[in-house]
Amino acid sequence: MRIGCVLSLIALVLISCKRNPEQKQFHVQDHPPQTWNPRYAQGFYLEQTPSGIDFLYVNSPWPGASKTFRYALVPREQLSSHTHLIDSVDGVIGIPVNRVILTSTTHIPALEILGLEEHLVGFPGLRYISSPGVRDRIDSGNVEELGVHEALNTELAIALNPDVVVGFGVSGAPSSYTALEASGIPVVYNGDWMEENPFGKAEWIVFFGLLFNKKNVAEQAFSRVEKAYLEARDLAARAPERPTVLSGSLYRDIWYLPGGSSWAAQFIKDAHAQYLWERTPESGSLSLSLESVLEKGSHADVWIAPSQYTSYGEMEQAEAHYGQFKAFREERIYTYALSPGPGEGLLYYELGPSRPDLILKDLVYWFHPGLLKEYDPVFFKPLEK
Repeated sequence: MRIGCVLSLIALVLISCKRNPEQKQFHVQDHPPQTWNPRYAQGFYLEQTPSGIDFLYVNSPWPGASKTFRYALVPREQLSSHTHLIDSVDGVIGIPVNRVILTSTTHIPALEILGLEEHLVGFPGLRYISSPGVRDRIDSGNVEELGVHEALNTELAIALNPDVVVGFGVSGAPSSYTALEASGIPVVYNGDWMEENPFGKAEWIVFFGLLFNKKNVAEQAFSRVEKAYLEARDLAARAPERPTVLSGSLYRDIWYLPGGSSWAAQFIKDAHAQYLWERTPESGSLSLSLESVLEKGSHADVWIAPSQYTSYGEMEQAEAHYGQFKAFREERIYTYALSPGPGEGLLYYELGPSRPDLILKDLVYWFHPGLLKEYDPVFFKPLEK
């Protein structure tokens, strides 16, 4: 009986030795994927697998999006052996990306910060781009005009043979993207504009870092912006007073201004000022009457972002009631409309989301004179007299 047990044990050991390679392979395949989440951004995350193929998830590319988009990030040299992934994801992207089409000016600064401008081959609305590096490529004929986003020239886009199109949707997937995807060009959605936190918008630089296989470089770039922002916020907190702030202006009898939970309102708070509508719950814009704004904001110390106005004369000519505001009479209105780019765009809309530290420093400079003596404002300038 004892000999039988010994023989059985030997047999089990031999079988185990023969199966060891298979068991090791099973162990690797069964290793759970690791999820990487941004520190602030809510709209994307990454699933990293032992196989070296990562999956990029975009979960809120537009308001009310009903699905999470999943993209396979495959090393370029392995693309041909992973065509089977096409049916299980929303796009297979070979990384690092070499040729890219972008569709929003907010995407441009990421390429500029990461030193990747030469990879941009097409864009709808070239005249709105402000980035000096990209403007040079446009002037040299290296970036193709693709019309407008809502009516993208898909034939021209396909002819450019991009590795990926970075798109966005306002209320759903634009119909022009269907032809691109049918031709085998992956379209990956960017939802940076949906973020409500200044850091959340800026952290989408890592989204581009993933596409170009420069995640670490992108994270370092974001960390520098975060550090500069926090330093400016801490400096502002030392100011003895919190000025009251009004924002926006009238458009067809409706005064549009940021909600209290919005991206823009957060800057005012971090600049150690009191936004008069800071207690409203909206993360988008408010639509108010002139009467209600006058009642609450006529005595505001500072007025920022009065739409596209660039001078007091222009404002007064458009609406005589603006003269009833203290900030107007005392000439403490600051606008980003006086900071145009080389084309027809404004620096604030293109660069601002990626550089919240500069927006905050601008506001601190104007809200608390003397705190940033050596600083030269980038976006916000005094309204012309």
